[in-house]
Amino acid sequence: MTKYREILRLSSLGISQQNIANSCNVSKKTVNRVLKRAKELNVSWPLDANDTDAVLAEKFFPSVKTVASNKRMPDFAYIRKELLRNGVSKKLLWTEYMEDCRANGEEPLMYSQFCYHIQQDEQKRRATMHINRKPGEQVEVDWAGDTATIIDPDTGEIIKAYIFVGVMTYSQYAYVEAFLDTKQKSWIYAHVHMYEFFGGVAKILVPDNCKTAVIHNGGWKTQQINETYQEMAEHYGTAIIPARVRSPKDKPNAEGTVGNISTWITAALRDEQFFSLAELNRAIRNKLELFNQRLFQKKEGSRLSLFLGEELPLLAPLPATRFELADWKTATVQFNYHISVDGMLYSVPFEFIKKKVDVRVTDYTIEIFYNHNRIASHRRLRGRTGQYSTITEHMPEDHQKYLEWNGDRFRKWAERIGINTYTVVNAILTSKGVEQQTYRSCMGLLKLAEKHSDVTLEAACEKALTYTASPSYKSIKNILVTQSDKLISETKADIETTHKTRGITRGADYYRR
Repeated sequence: MTKYREILRLSSLGISQQNIANSCNVSKKTVNRVLKRAKELNVSWPLDANDTDAVLAEKFFPSVKTVASNKRMPDFAYIRKELLRNGVSKKLLWTEYMEDCRANGEEPLMYSQFCYHIQQDEQKRRATMHINRKPGEQVEVDWAGDTATIIDPDTGEIIKAYIFVGVMTYSQYAYVEAFLDTKQKSWIYAHVHMYEFFGGVAKILVPDNCKTAVIHNGGWKTQQINETYQEMAEHYGTAIIPARVRSPKDKPNAEGTVGNISTWITAALRDEQFFSLAELNRAIRNKLELFNQRLFQKKEGSRLSLFLGEELPLLAPLPATRFELADWKTATVQFNYHISVDGMLYSVPFEFIKKKVDVRVTDYTIEIFYNHNRIASHRRLRGRTGQYSTITEHMPEDHQKYLEWNGDRFRKWAERIGINTYTVVNAILTSKGVEQQTYRSCMGLLKLAEKHSDVTLEAACEKALTYTASPSYKSIKNILVTQSDKLISETKADIETTHKTRGITRGADYYRR
């Protein structure tokens, strides 16, 4: 689906339509069409969270229905390879392609269309992207090919350190930092530190096609930005336009600066020993300052002077807060309208019971989404497992009544029923480390009191206490279910006996008066 939200966001940043098209994997014509329609409808960024791409598609082009072609496209990689072999022609490959399509029940292209698409693919492969080097517009990022080393002070083991490089396209002003791996967490933190080092944000971010940046699914036109990476870009208000695979001309400054970094920083530190990552990065930072201050050979000034004079004033300001790295998980809402995340339980509106939801987990927050809409947000719980974070509004109305009760109120209610009921309720309230954990059982007794008389409940509690000093809700319920009739008859008998013993009897002493 067309990324309507992203097109509008990038347009609000002043990104050119061509660059928006490259970032969103659509044609420039599509970008122009979307922006024109948005202007007609007076729709602009920022958008409401409920305005998903699907909603915007229906709003912008309600009468347009996309009809996917059922014609199978050729395998261009296979065709390029086969055409290099002696005697293999396009006609032969088309004939084989036709036979394969018919065998699989697919509709083939005509020969002219077949040749046309092969020609288009060849042109795309030979094409190069021209990068406009405007001050403050673009930063290129990559991992350097050469690694540094750290010595484990305890074991003496040699540990590799991977070098991240970020380069401002116009000034070639660089940022360098070492990490112990090239995983997503390191990749994201490298960008956060880079933006803080620059003191601002460039409009466009050009990364390499590493897995932490791009989800590879076949081709440059169909590639997708990693979800967390895209989230980071939105936080900093920048657009990601990945370089094409095996196309160093798409990010010439990063490619060129990587070589210089290897010479003036990595190689310059080759004879030094480092026993921690922090120690290595301090040395890198010192060399980096000298590198950025080094005078250009073919023009006046240095990377630092050019950056400070012409680029820094044009950078967008840093956001008020750092980007917070998040993990995404899926969970199913249980019947108690909570989900479990790392042993802790967080509520969602009860209407979503048994629904699968997406969960965004950061160091401090838990955000829950259903169909890309946020339905709940909690502060992340820490400490012992099994803790609950419950928002009152997420509870059904009858469950909200629980909140009106506490231990003292349960005890006062039980005392009105009878001494045995009070003893049972008090035993339940003190049966667990946290009193609130017992409220559900106490509410169960309240429900039993609605079905049975106070006298019968009191009799059941009395019987339960003959078995154990700490009866549970279940034991009381079982007694009422299995022995209800017996309890009622015994209660009636006790009442009658009480009335008889308390009746007026006139003995011999009465008549002697």
